[in-house]
Amino acid sequence: MELYQNQLIASLLISLRIAPTLAFAPPFTLLRVPVTIRLLLALWLALWIVLANPDQTYQRGLSEAQLIPAVISELFLGMVLSIALQFAFAALLTAGRAIDIQVGFGLAQVADPTLRQQLPLVGTLFSYAAAAIFFTTTGPADLLAIWSHSLNEIPMGAMASPSLSTLLSYISAVFVVAVGIAGLVLLVLFLVDIAIAFMSRTLPQMNMLVLGFQVKTIALLITLPFVFAFSGSLFLRLMRLAIDATPDLI
Repeated sequence: MELYQNQLIASLLISLRIAPTLAFAPPFTLLRVPVTIRLLLALWLALWIVLANPDQTYQRGLSEAQLIPAVISELFLGMVLSIALQFAFAALLTAGRAIDIQVGFGLAQVADPTLRQQLPLVGTLFSYAAAAIFFTTTGPADLLAIWSHSLNEIPMGAMASPSLSTLLSYISAVFVVAVGIAGLVLLVLFLVDIAIAFMSRTLPQMNMLVLGFQVKTIALLITLPFVFAFSGSLFLRLMRLAIDATPDLI
C-alpha cells in the first residue's frame, strides 16, 4: 500500500514537470483540446515516466517536510522546460505582426479562444505551419524523451539552475530564423513601399495610403504561398532549435 502511495505522489510531482508545456506552451495550445484533458494526459505521462525511473522518483523517499519544496521545484522546472517552445512561437508571432503592420492588417487580428487573446493574422498562419511540422516529425517523441531524461539530470524534488547564457543565445537564434521565414514577404513589401514613395512624388493627387494598402495586400497574397512552399526547412530548423535547446536550459 505504501508503494502505491509513493508512486501516486511521485506521479503528481512529475506531472508538474510536464503540465506547463501541455497546458500553456504552443503548439499544444493551438489544439482545440480542453485544458483538463491536457492535464490528465500530463498525469498519465508522469505515471509512465515514474514507473520507468523508480530510482529517481518514488524510491527517493521524500518526507512530508520536503513535499512543498518539491512541488515548487518541479513546477519551476516545468516552466523552464516549456520556455523554449514558447519563445520559438513568440518569434513567429512577432515576425507575423511585423508583416501585419506593414500590410495594414494591424486591426485585423485573429481571436484565439484557447488563450482568450488576439493573435496577428500572418503570425497565426506561421504558428500553425510550425505546429504541423512539429506534430508530423518526431517533436512529441523528442519531448517525451526530454522529460524522461531530465530525471537523470535533475531527480524528483531537486532544484533546477537554468543557464541564462544558453537562453539568450537560443532567443537570438530563434528570432533570426523567424525573421528568415518572413524575410521574403518583408523584402517584397519594402520594395512596394519604395515604388509607392516614388509614385507619390510624381502623382501627388493620388491617395497613396489607400493604394499602398491594396497593393501590399495583393503582394502579400502572392508571396505568402511561396513562403510556405519553400520555407519548410526553416520551420523544421526552428522546431529543432526548440527541442535541442530544451535539455540545455536545465
